[in-house]
Amino acid sequence: MDAGDSTILVTGGTGHLGQPTVRLLDRAGLRPRVLSRKDGRGVIRGDLATGDGLSAALDGVRTVLHLANGGGKEDEHTARLALAAKSAGVEHVIYISIVGIERNQALGYYAAKLRSEQAIRAAGVPWTILRATQFHGFVANFVKGQTGSPIAFIPRMSFQPVAVEEVAERLVALAGLPPAGAVPDFAGPEQLTLEQIARTWYAAHGKPGHRIARLPLPGAAARAFRDGAQLGTLPGAGRQTFAEYAAMRAAQTSAS
Repeated sequence: MDAGDSTILVTGGTGHLGQPTVRLLDRAGLRPRVLSRKDGRGVIRGDLATGDGLSAALDGVRTVLHLANGGGKEDEHTARLALAAKSAGVEHVIYISIVGIERNQALGYYAAKLRSEQAIRAAGVPWTILRATQFHGFVANFVKGQTGSPIAFIPRMSFQPVAVEEVAERLVALAGLPPAGAVPDFAGPEQLTLEQIARTWYAAHGKPGHRIARLPLPGAAARAFRDGAQLGTLPGAGRQTFAEYAAMRAAQTSAS
């Protein structure tokens, strides 16, 4: 089966979330086609920014998993995709969004994500929207780059990190179900301050005494993060804790 035979299209299929999602679809024998501006195995050429190749990419497709990160223009890309999917007779568009975006519209990326959700609803195509909390790797980026410095400066905020592979599992499960609208948020199993995340990361990487200074960040977006706009409810559906993720990454680093 080549990319042209699949009835599932994945945007962002080469990204952080897209890769494990595509692997799970492959294991299920679904062999999705991946929309990309570059050639590759299982790839069909197309560009969400211009619409080039979208008609061909959507030909025969029944389900779209929209995982591409369009940054500040994601709403434009999403609207273009949703309207093209409607025109092509797509039966189900599944969109990955972020928990709490309506509570932090000072952040441009979150504002674009909310507009993207609205664009999917307005397009008239059957849809499912899954909101997730931040991935383990995203929150680790706040701290891992400071491992070699004498002191780590950590913003005052909390997260409810979730394993990207578990979000991928949920997306694949949704692809096998009818369109469901806004489904329950997918959040990690625990809520942690970024300082707790930092101490967990440094301990796993052999630096349990690494010095930490809490850093206040100005602005409305940072205030929304401090107020917990990005947090889901407990217990979250995610299973892997951040400590387990940090230990796994430390073991991978040691083995390489």
